[in-house]
Amino acid sequence: MSQQTWTAVDDYFNGLLVQEDDALLAAARDSDAAGLPPIQVAPNQGKLLNLLARIRGARSILEIGTLGGYSTIWLARALPEDGRLVTLESDPHCAAVAAANIARAGLDHVVDIRVGKALDSLPLLAAEEAGPFDLVFIDADKPSNPAYLEWSLELTRPGSLIVGDNVVREGAVTDAASDDPRVQGVRRFTELIAGHPALTATTLQTVGSKGYDGFTLAVVTG
Repeated sequence: MSQQTWTAVDDYFNGLLVQEDDALLAAARDSDAAGLPPIQVAPNQGKLLNLLARIRGARSILEIGTLGGYSTIWLARALPEDGRLVTLESDPHCAAVAAANIARAGLDHVVDIRVGKALDSLPLLAAEEAGPFDLVFIDADKPSNPAYLEWSLELTRPGSLIVGDNVVREGAVTDAASDDPRVQGVRRFTELIAGHPALTATTLQTVGSKGYDGFTLAVVTG
């Protein structure tokens, strides 16, 4: 199996089941034109996030890592009219691109973009008693994943979902001796989930237009 095959399969199913609209296509296009790295979730992954939020009946969502707002749009569209989504982005340029994309999608009344390092913003959210959030999507710098998990637990409640993206690292996650801080961040993140009495989780490997990777889905149980 090749990357060409994985992409073709994604294209087939996306054409039938996902069907990006103008706002999503423009968000991806304008993010690319603004020089943002092409690392946003794939269309089918965005739809998966949307479905998870709908299945959960989410009214409040926390996203750690905004980039150009593509995944933010997918998540925000799952919320009721009075729902809210807080998204954290460390790069002011990314945040500005995301704000324009989110406004064009008609979701700026739902989405609150917080600019600054997530590890600075998360304690502020806790101090504001902004939680509990029904779903947390962690898709930022992987070395900080363990800390993001700890704050996610502070800001959720039993029944909340925590989704961690890009956790397989093309298989490098199995290398305990890796000197890649992203790999070690994901490994520690996974170990913390495995040992936490208030979490139950699984990880799925994925292939597709974004290559070989995977995500972790955890439910807060207590």
